[in-house]
Amino acid sequence: MMRPFLLERYFAKHEFTAPHLLSSSDCDGWSQKELLSLADAETLALWDGLALGYTQSRGLPLLRREIAKQYRGVSEEQVLVAAPQELIFLAMSALLHKGDRIACTFPGYQSLYEVAHATGCQVDRWEPDESRGWRFDPERLAKLLTPRTKLVVVNFPHNPTGALPSKEDFAEIVRLTKERSIPLFSDEMYRNLEHDEADRLPAACELDDRALSLSGMSKSFGLAGLRIGWLVAKDPEVYRRLTELKDYTTICSAGPAELLALAGLRARETILARHRSRIARNLGVLDAFFRRRPDFTWIRPKAGTVGFAGYNRKEPVAEFCDRAVREAGVMVLPSTMYEYDA
Repeated sequence: MMRPFLLERYFAKHEFTAPHLLSSSDCDGWSQKELLSLADAETLALWDGLALGYTQSRGLPLLRREIAKQYRGVSEEQVLVAAPQELIFLAMSALLHKGDRIACTFPGYQSLYEVAHATGCQVDRWEPDESRGWRFDPERLAKLLTPRTKLVVVNFPHNPTGALPSKEDFAEIVRLTKERSIPLFSDEMYRNLEHDEADRLPAACELDDRALSLSGMSKSFGLAGLRIGWLVAKDPEVYRRLTELKDYTTICSAGPAELLALAGLRARETILARHRSRIARNLGVLDAFFRRRPDFTWIRPKAGTVGFAGYNRKEPVAEFCDRAVREAGVMVLPSTMYEYDA
């Protein structure tokens, strides 16, 4: 049985009632009108003629083709479209069995390890070194791998720390999994939001044909309401199993959402540039705030939309966050929602 999703339960309580949200990990959403103003002629023609029936289970072919263009050496036949959360569930269900072990970046988004845990797997937590800027040391990962390890799960850029491995460290992570024939599940939802574009990592699926790369429209694109994500799976047998399991979940995505996602992908440079600009501006505000407040510690994130500040008072962090939303209407997320320092 799956345990309650702590972060989602916390958001359910405060997200739509707190006046000020400082814990949302997605970029600010675009309106439908704004997004359609960026759409090309082909997408607009499809939009005007859209019939609201079932769509293709694997995803609109035009959309899968556009997604494949974002990667080196990937075809539309290796792309599966679904909600990101659904794709995590499908992948874990396809790859894992009771008694297996997984190694997973931690702290992190709970479903990246909870689905495996509920399946009966042992979860080995790969924790970063805070003293080294939240570095995920590949040597620590190597010590977690055993003959029973059937999956390594990573999330880079990392939520919640904003950590991003060097290209050398990431290559070592891929090497460790590749030489042991362990599939690598790579959550890349915040890719393209690197604060220095030179730091951008290759997608895992570009480095290893066994690796699976997860991405979508929710975080970097600010289009979370579309519920459109994708998984790149080059292994034909794994891809086949994913599509079979999807018949038991949503079956297919919503047609309007797929076309809006297509519009967003084709306007990706405009959308991502706006979000990167806002992130840079907001980081400057945060840097100035933390310089004035010695009761917090701050390791500046390298990528993504979130950072993991420390709170140095004796007041328990959960109580501080509860007081912040109650007295100031500001929602901040306590680390206990990540089961970290709980």
